[in-house]
Amino acid sequence: MGDYIYLHGFASGPQSYKGQWLRSHLQLHGVDLQLLDLNQGDFAHLTLTRQIHQVLDQLQGPTTLIGSSLGGLTAAWIAQRSAHIQRLILLAPAFQFLQQWLPRLGPEQLHEWETSGWLSIYHYGWQRQERLHHQFLTDAQRYHDSQLNRPVPTLILHGNRDEVINIQASQRHGAHRPWITLQDLDTDHGMADAMEVIGQAITDFCQL
Repeated sequence: MGDYIYLHGFASGPQSYKGQWLRSHLQLHGVDLQLLDLNQGDFAHLTLTRQIHQVLDQLQGPTTLIGSSLGGLTAAWIAQRSAHIQRLILLAPAFQFLQQWLPRLGPEQLHEWETSGWLSIYHYGWQRQERLHHQFLTDAQRYHDSQLNRPVPTLILHGNRDEVINIQASQRHGAHRPWITLQDLDTDHGMADAMEVIGQAITDFCQL
């Protein structure tokens, strides 16, 4: 069966609703889902690179990665780099992340981030404002989705009402990668109202 690891989204944590729900669901099928904390107690210096290396250091054998939003993008990069990854399950993965996220900040916030080095972000996992260093942006700019080409069996579940990461990002990503299956769900980015469907899709995909 191998290991199962869940990667939460940006400014979230292992206590997130999705992660906890999936852990309980998979326990019913004899799977112990590990919920990693990608914040590492230091959200201020978070980078995509740090997340990738944190997970790579955890891998010990055949692994199924389940990633939500930025955790989904992280999972895709880990699968690109590690032969340990048997399959990927990506929930509203943050493909085209910077193109979708940066315009929401606006030019003034972006300028402030660049000049001061810090951006104030609401951290949903910790339920408070937190600072994020500009290195998060410069690091993310080094990663290009077009380089994700290792054929790992992948299930993408994405809501057609997603207000954070448009489903078109997943549609474009899967269009020329035949190892990817995309399931269009009638839900938003939080996916709270679709967890039963998601749980069934995961157990079917993993043949549990």
